[in-house]
Amino acid sequence: MGRSQDGGRLMRAFLLRRTLQAVVVLFGVSIIVFILLHLLPGGPAKAILGVGANRAQIAAFNRQYGLLRPLPVQYLSWIDQVLHGNLGFSYKQNQSVAALLGEYIPRTLALVGVAAAAALLIAIPMGIYQASHRNRSADYVLTGASFIFYSMPSFFLGTILIILLSQVLPLLPPTGPTATSPLWQQLTNLVLPILTLTLIWVALFSRYIRSSALDVLVQDYVRTAKAKGVSGPAILFRHVLPNAMLPVITLIGLSLPGILSGALITESLFNYPGMGLMYWSATQTDDYPVMLGTVMVVGVAVVLGSLLADILYAVFDPRIRYAK
Repeated sequence: MGRSQDGGRLMRAFLLRRTLQAVVVLFGVSIIVFILLHLLPGGPAKAILGVGANRAQIAAFNRQYGLLRPLPVQYLSWIDQVLHGNLGFSYKQNQSVAALLGEYIPRTLALVGVAAAAALLIAIPMGIYQASHRNRSADYVLTGASFIFYSMPSFFLGTILIILLSQVLPLLPPTGPTATSPLWQQLTNLVLPILTLTLIWVALFSRYIRSSALDVLVQDYVRTAKAKGVSGPAILFRHVLPNAMLPVITLIGLSLPGILSGALITESLFNYPGMGLMYWSATQTDDYPVMLGTVMVVGVAVVLGSLLADILYAVFDPRIRYAK
């Protein structure tokens, strides 16, 4: 009973410590985005209103949005608006940034979520198989394939898939789904974007799972299980797999920046109507509120993803929360 209470207390202390660290990082992200807002060419007013804005329009804009006040006061006002969901207004698209993100983010989550789930379903058994067949022909072949896909930029791999599966073999459409119809009605248009991201992430995840499984296979409890006559599959799925997955939990959280950047490039390549394509279009039209709002959302997502990975790691491995 006492050990259980100590474990609960240590877990709460761990969660509090990690949460406070995440809050500090989010505070730093907000400051960086606020500074970027004031470093825009010609100042926030000219950047948002456009290069054709005259002095009277800029002065009126600065008065309306309190840009003449001291910077600390402006920051507090700005962060209050962000906390209430106000990320600015896109004069280019005549919509609030929050509304645009609310429209595009679900599509990006669908793309990234399906691709990540498919990658893990393939990478987990693949990595375990490679570890259990280390230095054999199958291991060398899969390792070589992993290195090839991992070294490919997403735009290059996507272009190859378009050439092979849309032109040489006209099996799939070369573009992603349109924004005018639900995604579930355009499943064939989803195949190439999902396949592009899945192949790259399989290469990434399988390498880590293989390496982690090799470390587990030499542990004493695995040798003891073998000495007791436990079958090979039982050892792999009862002892090796749960422990080999621990580093992958952290890897997924730390890979969020790369995952989101890969989604941005893939969405742009396939004209997929997600947050990445929205950001790319904003860079082409100098839509600074949309760009900064996207940076803010991605920064928050990365911090929260890392926090979630730390929490899951502590849940599955009590040694983390007991560490001083």
